[in-house]
Amino acid sequence: MKKYILLFTLLALNCFAQKTTLYCIGDSTMANKKDPEKNPEHGWAQVLQPFFTDNIVVVNKAVNGRSTKSFINENRWDSIYKKLKKGDYVFIEFGHNDEKIEDPSRYTNPHTAYRYNLIRFVNESREKGAIPILLTSIARRNFNEKGVLIPTHGDYPLETRLVAQEYKVPFIDLEYYTEQLEQSYGPDKSKELHLHFKAGENPYYDKDKADDTHLSLKGATEIAQIVINQLKSLNDSSLDKLRKNIRF
Repeated sequence: MKKYILLFTLLALNCFAQKTTLYCIGDSTMANKKDPEKNPEHGWAQVLQPFFTDNIVVVNKAVNGRSTKSFINENRWDSIYKKLKKGDYVFIEFGHNDEKIEDPSRYTNPHTAYRYNLIRFVNESREKGAIPILLTSIARRNFNEKGVLIPTHGDYPLETRLVAQEYKVPFIDLEYYTEQLEQSYGPDKSKELHLHFKAGENPYYDKDKADDTHLSLKGATEIAQIVINQLKSLNDSSLDKLRKNIRF
């Protein structure tokens, strides 16, 4: 009997050891939202787990309102760094709050502090044997009167692209693919990807809501699917473990 108990324990430990953690760090466009059964707002990393088998454990550490600077200064990165182990993955998507030039606790110059914060995330992930993956910020729904989608992120996506290229980091140009998504829906229908409600239309909002940055469940799920599709297409062997554990 002891022999079987030992065998079962070893098998259980082996199964646990095979699990890989996928950490997600970023801002409100990724973050888990409170009361998900009632709250119309969702972050795209909040809906990511069902796309993977149980061998990949998505740990979403993205937080509303954070920039690379505040994420580091609040010791949120350090708490992840301490837990990182060889073979883990780190999705890194910032920019929305690094742009807040009126807020010294969050603002970063895209060409200096923002760039070097991204490099820190990359280098320190690799120190632990983890695999960083850089993503540009998702596009805002920002159509002009002619129906042209106008970019809002300045040079932050550019710096993300440059860091990914220079440091040979797996990269998903989420700004580009979400621009395509917004444009495919068009100026009116793209409201479905975000939070547009008249007062009383949704019990969660008692006033009119017109938010073109944050995501509905539909928008979050569409973007999570984009991320999965890009993981499948990237020619990088370091992502094999993620790819092998994609459900669909």
